[in-house]
Amino acid sequence: MNETTHQMQYLTFHLAGEEYAIGILQVKEIIEYDALTKVPMTPPWIRGVLNLRGSVVPVIDLAVKFGQPESPVGKRTCIVIVGVDLGGERTVMGVVADAVSQVMELPPEEITAPPAFGTKIRTDFLKGMGKAGKKFVLILDTDRVLSADELQVVASLQETTEPNRRPGADVSTQNREQGR
Repeated sequence: MNETTHQMQYLTFHLAGEEYAIGILQVKEIIEYDALTKVPMTPPWIRGVLNLRGSVVPVIDLAVKFGQPESPVGKRTCIVIVGVDLGGERTVMGVVADAVSQVMELPPEEITAPPAFGTKIRTDFLKGMGKAGKKFVLILDTDRVLSADELQVVASLQETTEPNRRPGADVSTQNREQGR
């Protein structure tokens, strides 16, 4: 299939009044916003961690990351679970979304380079802007939204919150072994 006819699918979601998109292949699942565990001494853009089938998953508030106020939790607030490249390794993290919109196809000719002005976020966080009717959706480069140093914070957070976790063992087995 030639590149000009290849269409990419994106999950679109709302955050702080803007519509963003993430490549659908990076999206693992969408879950209801639920209680998060706050972890002391983490950057303000890390809302906390959640237990996703025995794995500790950090949850990122992109609004705070982009210099805006923390997103209030509403009826449609959810967490988009995405895979991100962490130093050549894939890691899973959650992204708070005010609401998920849709999955849309954007052919390459419908995507333009991000402008050097007018967006609330750094343009190096964007892969481009997709034409969606009369508006644009901001296509996030999830691997760049967090710098390598910030991703190390996430990695160390996962390590420190899973001190007794053995690879391949689920939490219920470990809890039984530890008498919990």
